[in-house]
Amino acid sequence: MTLGVLAVLAMAFVMFAGFWTDWLWYRSVRYSSVFTTTLWTKIGLFAVFGLLMALAVGLNIWLAYRLRPPLSAMSLEQQSLDRYRMGVAPFKKWVLLAVAALVGLISGASASGQWRTWLMWVNGVDFGEKDAQFGKDVSFYAFDLPWYRFLLAFGFAAVVLSLIAAAVTHYLYGGLRVTSPGARATAAATGHLSVLLGVFVALKAVAYWLDRYGLAVKSSDFKATGNWTGLRFVDANAYLPAKTILFCIAVICALLFFATLWRRTWQLPVIGFGLMVLSAVLIGGLYPAIVQKFQVQPNEQAKEAPYIQKNIDATRKAYAIDATKLENYSGKSTVKAKDKLRADADSAASYRILDPSIVSPTFQQLEQKRKYYQFPTTLDVDRYKGQDVVIGLRELNIRGIPKRNWINDHFTYTHGYGAIMARGTQTDANGSPVFTESGLPTAGELGTYEQRIYYGEKTDQYSIVGGPQKELDYEENGEKTTSYEGDSGVSLENAFNRAAYAVAFSEPQILYSGAIGDGSRILYNRTPKQRVEAVAPWLTIDGDAYPAVVGGRIQWIVDAYTTSNGYPYASRTTLGDTTADSLTVGNQQRAVVAQQNQVNYIRNSVKATVDAYDGTVTLYQWDTEDPVLKTWMKAFPGTVKPKSDVKGDLLEHLRYPQDMFKVQRELLTRYHVTDPAQFYSGSDAWQVPDDPTNKDNVAVPPYYLSMKMPGDTEQRFSLTTTFTPNGRPNLGGFMAVDADATSKEYGRLRLLRVTEDVPGPAQVQSKLNGLPDVATFVRDMKGADSDIQYGNLLTVPLDGGFLYVEPVYAQGRNALYPLLKKVAVSYVDADQPDGDTTKDTTVFENNLTAALNAVFGVEGTTPPTTPPGTDQPTKPQPPASADAELKKAIADAQKAYDDGEAALAKQDWTAYGKAQDELQKALQRAADAGAKIQPSGSGGGAGTPAKGGSGS
Repeated sequence: MTLGVLAVLAMAFVMFAGFWTDWLWYRSVRYSSVFTTTLWTKIGLFAVFGLLMALAVGLNIWLAYRLRPPLSAMSLEQQSLDRYRMGVAPFKKWVLLAVAALVGLISGASASGQWRTWLMWVNGVDFGEKDAQFGKDVSFYAFDLPWYRFLLAFGFAAVVLSLIAAAVTHYLYGGLRVTSPGARATAAATGHLSVLLGVFVALKAVAYWLDRYGLAVKSSDFKATGNWTGLRFVDANAYLPAKTILFCIAVICALLFFATLWRRTWQLPVIGFGLMVLSAVLIGGLYPAIVQKFQVQPNEQAKEAPYIQKNIDATRKAYAIDATKLENYSGKSTVKAKDKLRADADSAASYRILDPSIVSPTFQQLEQKRKYYQFPTTLDVDRYKGQDVVIGLRELNIRGIPKRNWINDHFTYTHGYGAIMARGTQTDANGSPVFTESGLPTAGELGTYEQRIYYGEKTDQYSIVGGPQKELDYEENGEKTTSYEGDSGVSLENAFNRAAYAVAFSEPQILYSGAIGDGSRILYNRTPKQRVEAVAPWLTIDGDAYPAVVGGRIQWIVDAYTTSNGYPYASRTTLGDTTADSLTVGNQQRAVVAQQNQVNYIRNSVKATVDAYDGTVTLYQWDTEDPVLKTWMKAFPGTVKPKSDVKGDLLEHLRYPQDMFKVQRELLTRYHVTDPAQFYSGSDAWQVPDDPTNKDNVAVPPYYLSMKMPGDTEQRFSLTTTFTPNGRPNLGGFMAVDADATSKEYGRLRLLRVTEDVPGPAQVQSKLNGLPDVATFVRDMKGADSDIQYGNLLTVPLDGGFLYVEPVYAQGRNALYPLLKKVAVSYVDADQPDGDTTKDTTVFENNLTAALNAVFGVEGTTPPTTPPGTDQPTKPQPPASADAELKKAIADAQKAYDDGEAALAKQDWTAYGKAQDELQKALQRAADAGAKIQPSGSGGGAGTPAKGGSGS
């Protein structure tokens, strides 16, 4: 007995531990209201609908038992049932309670999963927009209709289960007879079952009525346009009246079933039910098919035009692309003077030659410092002091810890250290990034800030900090230790919490370890995405959080979306498919948003921040007009701060989110067309081109860079993309959005339709690959056992034509990171005569300045031997001393590299760290000596001057 009691208590504690640790975590992040609101909503729905189902089924079983006829074993059927009745008799109350409790538990659990639907219905805010068919506010479809459908489904389930339970009970006690002579059902059983069938048919009538409104959000495959949402001609003129007629027939049929209470016969209800089924086949199926075949198909374009127009208008509004105006852009240069084109090219954009998806290994090798640090596979693009930069955090890599054990994994190695930043438009003489923030601890343009990173994208393990066990802070002339001073995490000072976490994490050492004591706190749920999803489970989180140094702290900035799939007439899209591109495949780190969620309304309504040191999560209202966000703010009051709380230093780093942009560009491949006839024909349909630098045949990602759109007088930090016509490689369109949150035109989408035949990205890449200079370069690199990597192919409108810029990297077999070696530039102009150097000219040079000079046929001051990414002329006769210094530095670097490889083979991490330090110093001396021979300069356009910065 004692063991049994202990076992039950242990099982109860295991179940309770998960609940308790969740409560402690929400309390630690100061969002306990989210936990309690969600919990009580689930409990309420579970209790109410579980009880309703139990009462419905239990009441009908009890009623069937009370309506049983006097028992008389007059037939073999009744005699065989007698033993079952006798067996159930002593336990009939318990059987009734057990059946009712079982169906109640199942129904309650199902209903508790509808907590979002309930909260949206009870807190719903009007959209202020009417649907085009019924004139109802959009909130009816987004908030009300889903709840009504749930209630209807619950009603059907309750009636069907009650009907089955009642029929079984009637049969068991003789109210229904299958083989016995005489009537098949008693009058009481007939009346009871008829009422239940009448309720079922009445619910079917309600379903027919709701189906009328459901047509406005119904998805279908419309062969003329593909995925379609909303009514078409056959829906409005056949299905809609059919649903109304079927509603009336169902109401009459339900009344006939109820009438059996007075007329104990099934004749009229059965006739009515048969009429309803026949009507459903003829009116609901055959009639619409006839209308489609003989009215719509002979003149489909004219018949569907009004409904296509409704779909276009609703879709553009639902995805916030209704303000996007299509501008014709000929692709013909408006400037003929080569020197003017060359000058305009400098100011057209800050050409980002540092590709954040390629240079991560460079950051890793030059700034990793220790094996237990790491950078993301794809770095982020941001702006500091008006310049585009590439930034990444030096996060903890638990797999790189020299000696793995529980103490090291969770107590000693707890955090990363520092933000590393490089200019996006510049490299040094070797083709390495020009770091503006580097070192350990870091130093540079960011000034003084809290560099410890306890919360990050790669930090997915728990850590226990602040107690008697010291943490390794960083290594510089010996180990430096620290103890966490933040107030995040959950206290483990009391034994109960320790026991709960020991159970929740399946780690018994948490309960008895001496490394845990006064001040110990456990940190978990440490990625920015996890934390924002937990405190705002009603938001859809962007696939890429990015870091920024704001107010002396590293803040992760997370874009979050409110979505709905109930916007009438707006076509749906699958977020996981729409947001996939070449940066979400293979070994790339960037995640896909929301996977298979289908939506037809989306807003970037919330900007969230997560403090990298103490994990503080802050939600800011960004879209002040979004009714979905207003609804959730009513449901969870106090969780979202007003937009006015976004301060200037944070505002400077907010940007237009990539996933929102990718959803919009996918919709604009079709919905840039606003004329129904042209939309129907599909003659101007576009597609997002595949990334020409990637072999996986996946979409090209959008690119951040500062640039000028036609008519602009200054550069804007923008997010850009290209389009090609369906099935063709030439350029069909170009789109950019003002991505700078400090701009008055933030979020303005500019869409250019290219009216002339202009080469697209794949064609430009193909021509580049066919250049003799490229073939020679590739052959030489392959001969040196080096791999070639093509960087982001940037597209910039320039004086009526388009300028393509692409950095090219090479990585030797023994080299640990790629270096920028070449820059390819192509200027495409549909109006220049054959033979003119500006007509589809593609060049391949050592640096951007030389490439721009060459593509426009302008004499420049930069010789072709200038190192990649630099723009200064080579000194004709370098000093002999500098040459000697360079040779000595290269020799030292080689020795340090060899020493490091030897230490790595022996797993001697101390020696390996020293060798890496020596290698870094030797590379720096080589860069300095190289600068004396070949001074480095800016690789960027837009008139961006070279401002020094540390080399590599």
